[in-house]
Amino acid sequence: MAVLSWTPSRALGLPLAALAAAVPAFYAMRSPGGVLLQEPKTAVHPAAPAAAMGLPVAALAPAGTAPTAGPDSSDPFKASFDAMTAELQRTASSSRWRTALYVKDLQRGYEWTYHAEDLFPAASLIKLPIMVGVFEKIQRGQLSLYSKLKLRRTTRMGGSGSLKWQRDGTQYTVRYLLEKLIKESDNTAMLLLLDEVGIGFLQQYFPQMGLVYTEINSDGLRLDSGGVRAENYTTAREMGAVLERIYRGELVNGFASELMLDILKRKRARSRLAKYLPPGWQIAHKTGLLRRSCHDASIVFSPNGDYVLVVLTGRVDSYPAAKDFIARLGKTTYRTYRGDDGLFARAGAGVAR
Repeated sequence: MAVLSWTPSRALGLPLAALAAAVPAFYAMRSPGGVLLQEPKTAVHPAAPAAAMGLPVAALAPAGTAPTAGPDSSDPFKASFDAMTAELQRTASSSRWRTALYVKDLQRGYEWTYHAEDLFPAASLIKLPIMVGVFEKIQRGQLSLYSKLKLRRTTRMGGSGSLKWQRDGTQYTVRYLLEKLIKESDNTAMLLLLDEVGIGFLQQYFPQMGLVYTEINSDGLRLDSGGVRAENYTTAREMGAVLERIYRGELVNGFASELMLDILKRKRARSRLAKYLPPGWQIAHKTGLLRRSCHDASIVFSPNGDYVLVVLTGRVDSYPAAKDFIARLGKTTYRTYRGDDGLFARAGAGVAR
């Protein structure tokens, strides 16, 4: 495979002048002047997740508490946020399953957690950092969004997604596979991308992303309903931190973060956190469902500010009930963030900052 340098024109496989006609959805979101931002230098400290993520140590508050350092206590919204998190805690603590939540207001800095450092099987949430790793390969000039990968018998996988039914030898662009990876949670798209970038690369790159407890092993990708020898674990805090860095344009570079955010907004699932999403709002999210775990990790764009909301559940005895439980938690936050108009997210919401 040819090694391509990372520029908007070459990474998309088109001359710069043709970008607007060829990929209008992506062209409109490129960084100013079409120049990609430099990759941030991330200091990783393999200790507590908050330290590894560059978050304040105060973020390591006991489950069900909100750190008070940082946000302005004079903000009238603070009382509403506290009432919301109190209701979230009541709902979560009454669950018959293992439950973890991570909530962060991305404008005001308010943060609340409930067992956010507990380990859960990642299920398909692992596809979120896989997507980041693919964009890192593109940033390094080792891949392009328009590189074509060929479907083979060894890269087929059951479970979610439609690519498993396609013919051997069919070729797909990396961009198409990334959309399948998130929109359909397509497992065959995941294997094709993993075959190209390598699990070994991702294992080395995850700590640079700030992931201390989130792991990726080939055994953990299996669809077995029982236990596996090496599970892929994650935490609500780490998934939330990855989403926040994408939102702020800090993962890989600003241009890549914008593309990732756009792909996450295209997720098709209308259950879990998207079930009660009010009209006019946007949600960028990834769901997961495997081995009695049911998750949803999201960025919600609301009239009263954007926020991260991650819900993980484990030891689930009913997937439909778990999905409805997650949906009810989301609905609690939507009531708080409706704002004065009650309906539409503010203009321009959804652009990585």
